[in-house]
Amino acid sequence: MTPPTCPWARRRRLTTAVISAGSSCMRSSLGAWDPSYPPGYVSRYCRAVDLDPHWLRDTVARALDEDLGGTPGRDLTTEATVPADATGTAHVVARAAGVVAGLPVVAEVLAQVGARLGLPAAVVEPAVPDGARVRPGDVLATVRGPVRTLLVGERTLLNLLSHASGVATHTRRWADALEGTGARVLDTRKTTPGLRALDKYAVRCGGGTNKRMGLYDVAMVKDNHVLAAGGVAEAIAAVRAAFPDAPVQVEADTLEQAMTAIDAGARFLLLDNMPPAVLREVVAAVRAREPETGRVELEATGGLTLDTAAAVAATGVDYLSVGALTHSSPALDVALDLLDPPTRIPG
Repeated sequence: MTPPTCPWARRRRLTTAVISAGSSCMRSSLGAWDPSYPPGYVSRYCRAVDLDPHWLRDTVARALDEDLGGTPGRDLTTEATVPADATGTAHVVARAAGVVAGLPVVAEVLAQVGARLGLPAAVVEPAVPDGARVRPGDVLATVRGPVRTLLVGERTLLNLLSHASGVATHTRRWADALEGTGARVLDTRKTTPGLRALDKYAVRCGGGTNKRMGLYDVAMVKDNHVLAAGGVAEAIAAVRAAFPDAPVQVEADTLEQAMTAIDAGARFLLLDNMPPAVLREVVAAVRAREPETGRVELEATGGLTLDTAAAVAATGVDYLSVGALTHSSPALDVALDLLDPPTRIPG
């Protein structure tokens, strides 16, 4: 299967990020994170391929503050029951079948907890890569270090890892359903506030493709924008006048709206809530005009389910966008199991 690219990276001056060969998650060829753009991403246009360390550090710090009551904070139970010099080994284990995403979180959480407690750093040994399919009982990582560190960080690392792995697992179901059709599944902006970088990363780990990362990188003309601007052509013209380098996508509910958008210069259409029969009609009409217009990318959106995914893909659309990937994916059940009674650090 051809590695997916960011769907909007087609205009001159835009950059494409591609999955590295043999990897289920995205590796960036774009270089280091650019601090002039929002954190969590590694370039202006095609991002969320690797978790940015700045974003990860800040996100984990906020999550630990929430759980521990500030910095450095405290864990009443662990501090009362576990000696500061006790060391141990634990496994991060899958309790259910799924796809893993977010393993870099484990090391970051334990590093920050150790620093807060003034304890030696824990060692994290991943057993699988992000993007791997796992079964119940599979070990995802082995962690060794101060038991206080392991137990204080347990819930925070599991919350983030379970959440991301749930998104990846759900996405993988869609990617599998579309395998061989030529269509790809896209995510949306319907992400958990504060966790968009992690959600988008998890989608890539599950075999999906990221759509726009926010309101700042791709213009998406929808019905309210059309109403406010006075028409589709007027809305597209306004965007291009204000932001000439920005990719423009346009929503269409009918064949007539799709043709109007193409006449106005749109080359990426969101075909909203169209049944397969209508989608086929629109796809055929758009493709018939491509000798004149050039390639037009077509996305089916609204009301899509796994049961209908193959039928929708068979209409000839390029993408199916699914908000549920990031707003309705159940967390994957993951646990941290301490293996043996703790030992004491030699004094």
